[in-house]
Amino acid sequence: MLKKLNDLIEKAGFFSPKTAAVVVAEEDLVIESILKSYKSRIIVPKLIGNKNKILSLLKKNRLKSFNLKDIEIIDADNDADAAYIAAKLASEKKVDIIIKGHIHTDILMHQLFHAENGLKTNRFVSHIFLMEIKTYKKLISITDAAININPDITQKAQILQNAIDVCLMLGIKRPKAAVLSAVETVNPKISSTLDAAIISKMAERGQITGGIVDGPLAFDNVISKKAAVEKGIRSEVSGDADIIVVPNIESGNILFKDLEYLAGAKAAGVAVGLKVPVVLTSRADNAEARLYSAAFASIVSENYPKFLDYKAGL
Repeated sequence: MLKKLNDLIEKAGFFSPKTAAVVVAEEDLVIESILKSYKSRIIVPKLIGNKNKILSLLKKNRLKSFNLKDIEIIDADNDADAAYIAAKLASEKKVDIIIKGHIHTDILMHQLFHAENGLKTNRFVSHIFLMEIKTYKKLISITDAAININPDITQKAQILQNAIDVCLMLGIKRPKAAVLSAVETVNPKISSTLDAAIISKMAERGQITGGIVDGPLAFDNVISKKAAVEKGIRSEVSGDADIIVVPNIESGNILFKDLEYLAGAKAAGVAVGLKVPVVLTSRADNAEARLYSAAFASIVSENYPKFLDYKAGL
């Protein structure tokens, strides 16, 4: 059982360092976190952006054991050009992961989603936050709070399947997934309860595999077994969830930021479904969070060929 995000760094250390395209690298915090990931033998970076600025920052942030010969710098005219270069490197299998640097997510994802850049696969693209919460006994995933705005039932099922498969990569043998809503009973006036009930039945019938799925569940029932019992809910997932599937990006984003800023939670995040895993760090993320995300992406990358060898049944 993974209890701390530091466990990701230890787990990633069992694998060879992954080649990472860092998109728009010319920023202090980006360079600091990338060099920490490099020093921890998690990645070997290809830094894309303004070459002169990157070189200046590398010299400023030089660390022991840092060898410029190990790190390739690729000059780019602008942010969109940097994102295009990263997409091309990934499509040509010259990098294992892509890491967002000092670039807006929409500019980066526009290039990664562009059909001509060849990164699309038969898997749905979704994002997974892996969170360490002081009051919860293990790491828990929240999906999708970053990419898909208002997914339909089929898309939610694929988002859930992605999360289950990523949890399996982390060594969680049979991940427990809660499909979140405002209440734990089916209410036709609350569409997310209908979606949750259908997705739970889909998992029961083998359309979603590898995990235990229950929903609808309100957040208290997800986190607290006691709260579920008091409400008469019998669930293998309650109080032991590994995954929370949120109704939409609004609820997911609010939940994630509440946990981070009010509960002091730490997070790592990765997007899956394209030809390589993608780290979508926030500009507000500190170096520690970026290091955790790099380790998370490295673990996913190690198992990614099997992840992509998937025939969607939905």
